[in-house]
Amino acid sequence: MASVETEHVLVVPTEVFHRLGHFQGLNTDVAAYLDELLSPEHTSYRPRPEMEEDPSFKQLIPYVIFRHTSPDGTVSIFQYTRGKGQGEQRLHLKRSIGIGGHISSDDATSANDLDPYREGMQRELDEEVAIATSYSDQLVGILNDDESPVGKVHLGIVHVFDVDDRAVSPREADIVDSGFEPVEDLLADLAGFETWSSICLEALFGRK
Repeated sequence: MASVETEHVLVVPTEVFHRLGHFQGLNTDVAAYLDELLSPEHTSYRPRPEMEEDPSFKQLIPYVIFRHTSPDGTVSIFQYTRGKGQGEQRLHLKRSIGIGGHISSDDATSANDLDPYREGMQRELDEEVAIATSYSDQLVGILNDDESPVGKVHLGIVHVFDVDDRAVSPREADIVDSGFEPVEDLLADLAGFETWSSICLEALFGRK
């Protein structure tokens, strides 16, 4: 019986993140972190099963939020519930506003011109959702949550895609109950969301 190849994912030593400036939550000063976090001097590809249990490394995760603003100014966000077939078991049945996933060593060997991070983000988007509208991409923050087992071993890089139309739909069967909902409705149900989503909702879309 053939063995299943172990996925190797992009990680950075947690001490590099701490040296740049440790924080809890969302930090919008992307310029202070991103170049160093993605520098080949610090990054490596390591076996995912080991990294899920090793807080001395942070797995770097693109986390894409789809936002639509209607002509009357109403802001709505693409949201969904994670089914049991999605990769991270600790997040099953939680609501989410983020699309994305791990950067794989396979993304570093792609023949096209994208860097591994961008290649991996695009691959994850293509796998998880169909985007049938034009959009603009804004990099809005670095996301860290050391208060949960999942968060201790991951570091999010948060993008907001401003879509012209609400034409985003799931490709995966385990992205369920999806669609755009007004920000106010999502803020009223923060307890139902995975921690990263609740942090982003409050930090980016909560009342200032």
